[in-house]
Amino acid sequence: MGDDAADRHDAADWSPLDSDGWYAARNATTALRDALIRAGMEKDFPYLRADLNAFGHGLVELGRVSPATAEHLAELLRLALSSATEERDERGRAPEERQETERKP
Repeated sequence: MGDDAADRHDAADWSPLDSDGWYAARNATTALRDALIRAGMEKDFPYLRADLNAFGHGLVELGRVSPATAEHLAELLRLALSSATEERDERGRAPEERQETERKP
């Protein structure tokens, strides 16, 4: 028959593996997972996963966390931000800016 299901292409036949958004979400989720493991928080984010919305845009699902986990994450972010601020030199340049300046002739 000419109306064979194998011959038709349906939008419902779409795969997330055909999407750049899926790979971006998966890579970002992996990077976040690795950082959480280094921080000893691997069990605190049980809902962490890569996802796609209906438009094929990649998303990272963090899920619900306990108040203690949220406080711990907030403290880690505060420490990281204060560390980045302290690393600036007397001219207000960050370490990567100093390296670029030092490389220029």
